Amino acid sequence: VTGKIDYQKLIRDFGSSPISPELLERMEKLTVGKGRVSSLHRWLRRGIFFSHREFDAICKMQEQGTPFYLYTGRGPNSAAMHLGHLLPFMFTKWLQEAFNVPLVIQMTDDEKFLWKGEYDPDKGDNLDHFRYLTTENAKDIIACGFDKKKTFIFSDCDYMGHMYPNIVRIWKAITYNTARGAFGFVGESNIGQSAFPAIQAAPSFPSSFKEVLQNDRMPCLIPC
Repeated sequence: VTGKIDYQKLIRDFGSSPISPELLERMEKLTVGKGRVSSLHRWLRRGIFFSHREFDAICKMQEQGTPFYLYTGRGPNSAAMHLGHLLPFMFTKWLQEAFNVPLVIQMTDDEKFLWKGEYDPDKGDNLDHFRYLTTENAKDIIACGFDKKKTFIFSDCDYMGHMYPNIVRIWKAITYNTARGAFGFVGESNIGQSAFPAIQAAPSFPSSFKEVLQNDRMPCLIPC
């Protein structure tokens, strides 16, 4: 990125809201005030994270004693993660500690194969390469220090069956024209690419993790 960034335009384009001083104060009461962390994260204090969508609703639920969970992910395209890859996980680690909540981490080996993978009808494909990268990236993610009792890291290729009922519901609810307009699919897009947004959306529904969360009505917060 070069030049001056119009953050207000980004907020308008993504339909989000600015993180206000009032929201930060409210968050501080729910985290620092509970004694879980010593201060708000420096990236919040310095305005590096500057907008949100319905985080005020999450705060209200916390004030009422309603639990929530965190969902983030990683598309493995290299054997090692650099600092830019790790920043969202470092912030998510703070959120987990500050709110004392469970976390699910989606490793989208399927996505990277669909967009970056190789397929030859005679020579086969390299899907296993992206599954290998998933394992390597998971090691870097674990090193961030998440609560191992409250963190579930999964590969789409391995966990798909558990999410599939929700994936089918999302497919049914969203037209192809809507998906094409949102994600820019064209005639050359493979059918896996067209179907993938539902796979990425499925972890935001707690019923995709019946054994992990054991709560089908738990709201989800997605740091990104």
